[in-house]
Amino acid sequence: MTNIKQDRVLIFDTTLRDGEQSPGATMTHEEKLEIAQMLDEMGVDIIEAGFPIASIGDFEAVSEIAKLSRNATICGLARANEKDIDRCWEAVRHAKSPRIHTFIGTSPLHRAIPNLTMDEMADRIHETVTHARNLCDNVQWSPMDATRTEHDYLCRTVEIAIKAGASTINIPDTVGYTAPRESADLIRMLIERVPGADEVIFATHCHNDLGMATANSLAAVEAGARQIECTINGLGERAGNTALEEVVMALKVRHDIMPWTTEVDTTKIMAISRRVATISGFPVQYNKAIVGKNAFAHESGIHQDGMLKNAETFEIMRPTDIGLSATNLVMGKHSGRAALRSKLKELGFELSDNQLMDVFVRFKALADRKKEVYDDDLLALMRDQSSEDGHDHLQVKFLRVICGTEAPQSADLILSVDGKDHQVTATGDGPVDATFNAVQKVFPHQATLALYQVHAVTDGTDAQATVSVRLEEDGRIAVGQAADTDTVVASAKAYVQALNKLIVRRQKTAPNADVKSVTMRDAG
Repeated sequence: MTNIKQDRVLIFDTTLRDGEQSPGATMTHEEKLEIAQMLDEMGVDIIEAGFPIASIGDFEAVSEIAKLSRNATICGLARANEKDIDRCWEAVRHAKSPRIHTFIGTSPLHRAIPNLTMDEMADRIHETVTHARNLCDNVQWSPMDATRTEHDYLCRTVEIAIKAGASTINIPDTVGYTAPRESADLIRMLIERVPGADEVIFATHCHNDLGMATANSLAAVEAGARQIECTINGLGERAGNTALEEVVMALKVRHDIMPWTTEVDTTKIMAISRRVATISGFPVQYNKAIVGKNAFAHESGIHQDGMLKNAETFEIMRPTDIGLSATNLVMGKHSGRAALRSKLKELGFELSDNQLMDVFVRFKALADRKKEVYDDDLLALMRDQSSEDGHDHLQVKFLRVICGTEAPQSADLILSVDGKDHQVTATGDGPVDATFNAVQKVFPHQATLALYQVHAVTDGTDAQATVSVRLEEDGRIAVGQAADTDTVVASAKAYVQALNKLIVRRQKTAPNADVKSVTMRDAG
């Protein structure tokens, strides 16, 4: 194996490609650039920035990330055809370290899709990997659904890809089918049987359909793989991918039995986890390993007593190892700007003076309603952001709901549309439904509600509720999130925030139209 020390594992992050393929997890151009920068700064080795042929937006995002990256190799995905590969190269070519990742399905089920014989597929692999290698020195090849491919044929195709110039061979468990022992045996078999295997890096790409993605990835490393493909928070299709934070921290904490290292700065894990959760609209489950809210919480009396005497009795890693503040200090209405800036910096947010002023105003308003403002409350405030172009075309000015024991419920709403207030009353099957109907009445639209989710930020009757709303319109997806001590108000703000994002995205696909003319026309 060349170009990598035997005790080193490369981290290949595909949050922006495989992660974004999760239904509803689509990110904007600006959001992709932000996440890419965070990945680059935290020490990820390879960033799979997207699928350039998929859309103009994907191409532009990959191209911009390639130009801006300082440390990481920037990779684009391409199917096994010259058009895809050429488009991928155009997107990544300006990176300091570019990579083309091309793939084809090799299992019997996947060979049937393009209706290719084994020999025809072998020829295509040779032709396309050779073409990619003629463009780029760094080529990765993947036999999709490798874990369900006949071993003899898998060895044959891997050998062809190596001879054609691939320097990384990725073995995907595309449908999350394998188990740890099988994962290790497969990597070990390929290294032993395929000529030239010692000259390339073997990678593992595991899905979590059976809940074994992390275990399968680590087993592959034990067998000789030296690259793990993963995503932040395990984001990905179906049950998701191997979670970056899990494999990185497993290698760090259990270095005694897994003597391999990564270059990831683990203190940046929580900040990027929270940001990906906010952007994607996929909240992290409370009991999620490493980054879940309860990962460092202790309620049992025995556990609490042990923690007070020695933290190592019930914690195998420190909160600070992943960027968590060691203490959850309470803020209140008497706290000043300096204290707020310091606290937000602890939580991973560096704010300009103008940004701090905006958050401080909202913090004071919250502190007037809540006796104590905790870290999670501040995180909710940071998630509660305006539209993508920095201008709230729609704003909730006033909301009052009337609830009774019998339907319908009613909502009185004042909604500002580009600075002009519109007052309306609407009814619905519950206060939230009435509120959304009121917004629809002022601002008619064709977007459908794909997700509505509520969770309490902290405990107590004065706790903030964080509401996530996902809207879909003509193939466009927008996620809005808002927090408030009033769940209905939070719902209204989240709904309107998602609409604001849709307005901006609508403009990007509507030539010769400006935002104001379209929004006012749609508002009737």
